[in-house]
Amino acid sequence: MSMRVTFLGTSAAVPTTERAPSALVCNRAGERFLFDCGEGTQRQMMRFGTGFAVSHLFVTHLHGDHVLGIPGLVQTWDFNDREEPLAIHAPPGSRRHIESLLHAGGHQPGFPIRVNEVSPGAVALDGDGFEICAFATEHRTRSVGWALVEEDRRGRFDRERAEELGVPVGPKFGQLHDGNPVELDDGRVVEPEQVVGDPRPGRRLVYTGDTRPVSATEEIAAGADLLIHEATFASDEADRARSTGHTTAREAGRLARRAGVKRLALTHISSRYAGDASEIAREAAAAFDGESVVAHDGLEIEVPFPEA
Repeated sequence: MSMRVTFLGTSAAVPTTERAPSALVCNRAGERFLFDCGEGTQRQMMRFGTGFAVSHLFVTHLHGDHVLGIPGLVQTWDFNDREEPLAIHAPPGSRRHIESLLHAGGHQPGFPIRVNEVSPGAVALDGDGFEICAFATEHRTRSVGWALVEEDRRGRFDRERAEELGVPVGPKFGQLHDGNPVELDDGRVVEPEQVVGDPRPGRRLVYTGDTRPVSATEEIAAGADLLIHEATFASDEADRARSTGHTTAREAGRLARRAGVKRLALTHISSRYAGDASEIAREAAAAFDGESVVAHDGLEIEVPFPEA
């Protein structure tokens, strides 16, 4: 079951010729989730081939570089005669503002749109084998981050051991893998734990949006397969990062190290690094001994299962 993240916009508040405002798509086994929707997101979706079949949009906060792409995208969906409903998940207190965006210019969406206010710690989407939940972040306005957390998967079925125990090839294999004991023709009972390994962990994807480095991120990202953390500034702008509610690359790297994440992707890069983000990359790499990358528009990251 594949999981792929495509970065549509990786700039901070001011876009550059190389970086659009914040947005990314997560494609999990063909189901697409859009996180933030800065100006021009619909064009980036076309440019990088993510497709428009999105039923859930997760907004971290209401600053323009994270939401001003919503009116255009919704109107394009209308022009394409969309009928499928859309759910927009956002921090508490966001509904009225998002509904104003939906009706920008007097537009009346022709398909159902539900705005769901989600408090930190609550589950926004309870899917098949996964959930997407909100966690607390610290910015200059109400904000949340989002975590896609998969359930543990069944352990591997040991076919060789099952045959050694006399289990005939066929339906009984499936019954055992589903956790049910089976009775053999000679009366013996084979228990699932005799032929099924320990549960295997699912994947964990964490996206912070704009924030200071906070303990809630560290907690939700513990052992994450991919942490997408903002890194607006390098350390020489640490005072500015604090005053504006942002994070430096070094701070993001240190948080990733403490959380024990497998990979770190840095985004929301200030326009002052438009021509060269190598300082951001160097600082994160010095603080985090795992794999780290400064995301750019169009970057795709595959998120494999932990044992892959």
